[in-house]
Amino acid sequence: MELAFLKNWKSQVKKGALSYIVMNILKDKELYGYELIEDIRNYTEIEVAEGTLYPLMNRLKQEALVSSKWVEQKSGIPRKYYCLTELGSQTLEEMRTHWNSLANSISKISE
Repeated sequence: MELAFLKNWKSQVKKGALSYIVMNILKDKELYGYELIEDIRNYTEIEVAEGTLYPLMNRLKQEALVSSKWVEQKSGIPRKYYCLTELGSQTLEEMRTHWNSLANSISKISE
């Protein structure tokens, strides 16, 4: 049985890393929501629900880190595609530097 503390800690780590993961996935391509969820599942062991992803995408859009556009489909409903903005790319580089520094620090004390 998992302790409540551990469960909460895992949730907070996931929440904190999710924007970094999403921005990394979007750095070279634009995707619609379901594709983004699938890529997160394929690249990580993280399960992400639509109820988690879309509020995050809205926050990233409000911060001008991602942009979105609706694209009509040959069949079915239009899809909202997301891509990283120039500011998003610059921010991702700063995040990567911080992430790597943090990971190295944690590795040093975890050995």
